Amino acid sequence: MKKEYRIKKADEFTEIIKNKQFYKTKGIILYVRKRKEDVPRVGITVKKKLGNAVVRNKVKRQIRMMVQEIYTFDEEFDSILLIKEDYLNYDYKNNKNNLERLVKQVRIKR
Repeated sequence: MKKEYRIKKADEFTEIIKNKQFYKTKGIILYVRKRKEDVPRVGITVKKKLGNAVVRNKVKRQIRMMVQEIYTFDEEFDSILLIKEDYLNYDYKNNKNNLERLVKQVRIKR
């Protein structure tokens, strides 16, 4: 996932989360907001309860790959992916299907 598609600043994270429009599935919560920039951006947050830094970084790498495969980057929204403890209970394929389902829900409702 290119850096121009990432949300990095804490105030942008809080702004999108305060928008309170979200979709959730097992282990993943997707917060969305109509985009303000030219390109849609994605932020990834992993809860500390998920594990130590090695585990959290592995999960972030997996999520980045999923986003790269699922998103077309012509979406009309910025999104924050909040990864919870349940994420580790499922394998990569199930988690990817859950994320695809969430993104489809957002695209349909937009």
